[in-house]
Amino acid sequence: MQMKSSLPLFDASLVRSALWAAFAKLDPRVQWRNPVMFIVYIGSILTTLLWAHALSFPGDTGMAPAFVLAISIWLWFTALFANFAEALAEGRSKAQAASLRGLRKNTWAKKMVEPFHGGKWLPLQAPELRRGDVVLVEAHDVIPLDGEVIEGVASIDESAITGESAPVVRESGGDFSAVTGGTRVLSDWLVVRVTVSPGESFLDRMIGMVEAAKRQKTPNEIALTILLVALTLVFLMVTVTLLPYSIFSVGAMHAGTVVPLTALVALLVCLIPTTIGGLLSAVGVAGMSRMMQANVIATSGRAVEAAGDVDVLLLDKTGTITLGNRRANTFLPAPGVTQQRLGRAALLASLADETPEGRSIVELARRGGIDEPAAEGTRFVPFTAQTRMSGVDLPAAPGAVDTDHLPLRKGAVDAVRRHVETLGGAVPAELLRAADEVARRGSTPLAVAEGQRVLGIVELKDIVKTDIRERFAELRRMGIRTVMITGDNQLTAAAIAAEAGVDDFLAEAAPEDKLALIRKYQSEGRLVAMTGDGTNDAPALAQADVAVAMGTGTQAAKEAGNMVDLDSNPTKLLEVVETGKALLMTRGSLTTFSIANDIAKYFAIIPAIFVSTYPQLAALNVMRLASPSSAILSAVIFNALIIVFLIPLALKGVRYRPVGAAALLRRNLAIYGLGGLVAPFVGIKLIDGLLVAIGLV
Repeated sequence: MQMKSSLPLFDASLVRSALWAAFAKLDPRVQWRNPVMFIVYIGSILTTLLWAHALSFPGDTGMAPAFVLAISIWLWFTALFANFAEALAEGRSKAQAASLRGLRKNTWAKKMVEPFHGGKWLPLQAPELRRGDVVLVEAHDVIPLDGEVIEGVASIDESAITGESAPVVRESGGDFSAVTGGTRVLSDWLVVRVTVSPGESFLDRMIGMVEAAKRQKTPNEIALTILLVALTLVFLMVTVTLLPYSIFSVGAMHAGTVVPLTALVALLVCLIPTTIGGLLSAVGVAGMSRMMQANVIATSGRAVEAAGDVDVLLLDKTGTITLGNRRANTFLPAPGVTQQRLGRAALLASLADETPEGRSIVELARRGGIDEPAAEGTRFVPFTAQTRMSGVDLPAAPGAVDTDHLPLRKGAVDAVRRHVETLGGAVPAELLRAADEVARRGSTPLAVAEGQRVLGIVELKDIVKTDIRERFAELRRMGIRTVMITGDNQLTAAAIAAEAGVDDFLAEAAPEDKLALIRKYQSEGRLVAMTGDGTNDAPALAQADVAVAMGTGTQAAKEAGNMVDLDSNPTKLLEVVETGKALLMTRGSLTTFSIANDIAKYFAIIPAIFVSTYPQLAALNVMRLASPSSAILSAVIFNALIIVFLIPLALKGVRYRPVGAAALLRRNLAIYGLGGLVAPFVGIKLIDGLLVAIGLV
């Protein structure tokens, strides 16, 4: 299934199920959760009772039974339309979850029997596997559960999860060792250690995340709900006082009639913010759904909302700002060192380096005719983010003691420099100048040392993405600060940062440096977002406000993040922020529209219900509505229909525009504030004309 595919906005099957759900949501236990729409719900019941009373006692209500029935029907429609919007948003999420559920297969697994190197296995159904079990997955097999590759290299079809048809390579070691249950091995074989128990897999968690029918409200949503409740209470108190005021006015003026209860209920429903109240939940659910369409699984609506408030982005250089294929390009030997000797040392020192850069050094050396296997007794020193070096300790010469191992090291220049100095050596000034020159070109210099002597520099080249500078400029206009994170030295980092146009950079970054930087920004009151895929990224991901873990990353990274990118594209962080901004913009725009259109409904209803007592109020009938009853009914009908017309906007969201907060506020006020003011005047007038034309009032 392609996660990026999107259902039509009003898919027939979704509409049918949403219509049924709209009626089911009329349950008072559901309605009271939305205070604004609960008032509409109570008003619908009250007007229904008033209609029954009007049928039995026609002279008591002050309004014709048919008119009271019309008001009641449209109030019920208002409640149903709000329910329909929420149910439609939930239905789209449930459809995505159903598609995901279809990926789960009750497959057979080949559980390895200890000792694993014996190659023996037993057939076992996937639900019988447990965390820690080791399985063999061969070509054309389906991976039974999420796990980490501990042996082997294979090509895997992950299109069922990511929607991308191109196969990916998974292998042991590094940050590309995670495999997902439900994907299929296309070639070769893997030995996988299961990292979850049945029911806890990534696919299971995805389904749980997408099924957001009982989604927790986010802080901003709670704050907006409190505001809407406050406005509703204000209008409720105002409306309640109008009845005694009307009784007093009729008695004092000896003219007109007391305002009917039906008219007061209609006034209350039209003045409270029913538009945003009816669409608020749908906007939140649709925000998570839109994130899902971008192939990003958000663990909660809180994470999506936080993405919209982010003002600092921490971005890894490799794969995000650059193309990510940083590869060894040139060997630069020190004076007196041959290319062959430098290449041999770089090759051996990189054999334990599982990173793409380490492997590219091995490839470069072998292309140059250097292919020396490690001798028996060689001690391998794997690359780590802390040491930023890899290497080997070559066995001692015949007759020497064991402590005479010759250390070969390859890594960041400063790290190798410290290593050499601890052994009593020094880095020649010519090599330091060569490293600086490589860094100024925007490449990455790596030093290679043999014992106390630095043999030369390996130049790694990468290319800055062509459109990344413009995207950073857009983020800057939004007030978002971009920070590049890299393990490169200061000169290389500065050159690439200048070319890419980021606001700041952190060079020679170790995991603890990332964590410290995030805490620093958070102490200043900023919200921080970052991406990561390795176990060493987990602490920083757990600390960040928005943490996007790569789908191909380690289990620790996925568990630390609050979002998972199925495409494993580090630049997706920019899209995540844009989606979060769009969610907040949609909510703000609909709130502005909802509050603004109350003004027009005020001009429609207030003159209509008091004009018999105060004829001077006819001057407020600026829309020249046909009659008081037509004015009230037209306003109620418009109040219901506007929810339907705004459902596409709530589900699709307001289009994201990279502008500052002040410009965005002006734009919203101009479009949704002015639009919310003008639309009801036009809509109510058109409905009034239609009611008169067909003779309903």
